[in-house]
Amino acid sequence: MEGNAFDPPQGSLRKSVGRGAVVTAVAQGVRVATQIVSVIVLSRLLSPQDFGVIAMSAPVLAFIALFQDFGLTQATIQKTGIRHEEVNYLFWINTAVSAILACVLAAAAPLVAAFYGEPRVSGLVAAFGLQIMAYGLGAQHLALLTRRMQFTRLAVIDVISAVIGLVVSIAWTFIDRSYWALFAGTLTGAMLPTLCYWGSSRWRPGLPRKVEGIGQLIHFGAGVTGFNFANFFARNLDNVLIGKYWGEAQLGLYDRAYKLLLFPLSQITNPLSKVMVPALSRLKDEPDRYRSAYLRVMPLILLVALPGVAFATAMSDTLIPFVLGEQWRQSASIFLALGFAGLLQPLNNPAGWLFVSQGRSGDFMRWGVVTAVTSVMAFAVGLPYGALGVAIAYAISEYLRTPFLWLYIGKTGPLRASHVLHAAAPFVIGGHVALALVWLVKPMLPIQPIVALVCGTALSYAVTILIALAFGAGREALREALKLVPARGFSPAPSEAK
Repeated sequence: MEGNAFDPPQGSLRKSVGRGAVVTAVAQGVRVATQIVSVIVLSRLLSPQDFGVIAMSAPVLAFIALFQDFGLTQATIQKTGIRHEEVNYLFWINTAVSAILACVLAAAAPLVAAFYGEPRVSGLVAAFGLQIMAYGLGAQHLALLTRRMQFTRLAVIDVISAVIGLVVSIAWTFIDRSYWALFAGTLTGAMLPTLCYWGSSRWRPGLPRKVEGIGQLIHFGAGVTGFNFANFFARNLDNVLIGKYWGEAQLGLYDRAYKLLLFPLSQITNPLSKVMVPALSRLKDEPDRYRSAYLRVMPLILLVALPGVAFATAMSDTLIPFVLGEQWRQSASIFLALGFAGLLQPLNNPAGWLFVSQGRSGDFMRWGVVTAVTSVMAFAVGLPYGALGVAIAYAISEYLRTPFLWLYIGKTGPLRASHVLHAAAPFVIGGHVALALVWLVKPMLPIQPIVALVCGTALSYAVTILIALAFGAGREALREALKLVPARGFSPAPSEAK
């Protein structure tokens, strides 16, 4: 498989993107449902101590996992005309890095156990090295399937692996009712996809040989890894600081608010990146089509996400007790503050698609450093005022960063900040107006929480759509939304299709 044999068949781009968006969304829905079932069933079969041992190991695994891919799957996906020799070299780098990281986990295991004072953590952390190796062996095969936009096949593998992983965990509890049941499920969820990627891909690695010009791909991967490293601190240091200086109660309130609002938003954009990054990468040498493809998808994300964020933010004092229970009412004010950050994150999160698809991993890394530094500064400013102070400061930092992000992206490439402003403004303005109006009419809504929440949701979407209709770009995006049926999905216009 050489040259364009790694690329999707000619004429398939429009169908691939539309179908990919639909099947990826369905697969993500099944995964979320599987996770919910997993929490419910396994919580009844295992003890809190078993989950605690896994939770102690999880941060170590998450940190190590930042480096296992080294950004090389994205390098394979975005490069124009990649060759067998290049993919082969990247495969062996992925394998070698995974082996090294597995050894690091084994060496660090006793230290992690000593830190927690829990000897059971040692064996578990060392065993997670098998999971790292499984991911490393399948990384390039996954990249090639993604590059060829075989999204249906990837979605099927994703769903089957999630379901079988859950089944293995449940079955293992009848053999050994301990935290090893959870490990068995996660290991299955790592090994099975790798086997499927190998079975689904026609590509097979050869002996490792150095390739001329491979440094460019490694440099690209290093930039992606640098962003992930910086972003890790931006996303986790708030929890560390709140836990250390304000204790587990404040951290619990903050964590629940964060998980209920900002985490679900990432579940919209992250799965779509599997579709959009390879699609945009194929269009990067055609500026008009590239710009059109992105500016047709981005407003649709805002249309789906922003009214929901606006409603949830305005009605946080009703939503939080209803969803989480009365004991979590104090979390509502934190949720309210984070909600303002949530009104911008559906706009900003997909920016990574642009950096990666344009091959600008160095810029991506530098922006990650900017985000990390400004987020940490915000955490420091808000920390004296508790978890609520951190949430408010973080939301303010999101507003301050946003214009600089789009100016930075627009300094090169086919997309300018003015293009994004024109397409996004109707929905961003609509989301903010909807939040204000739902807040104002909230005292007039029915007392029953479920009825009030339904009314608030309907009002928020109605207001956002009405505001969007006042703009030409908003009307165009809404017309596009009406065209979306499962057979077409997020498809470029026929005149743009390859």
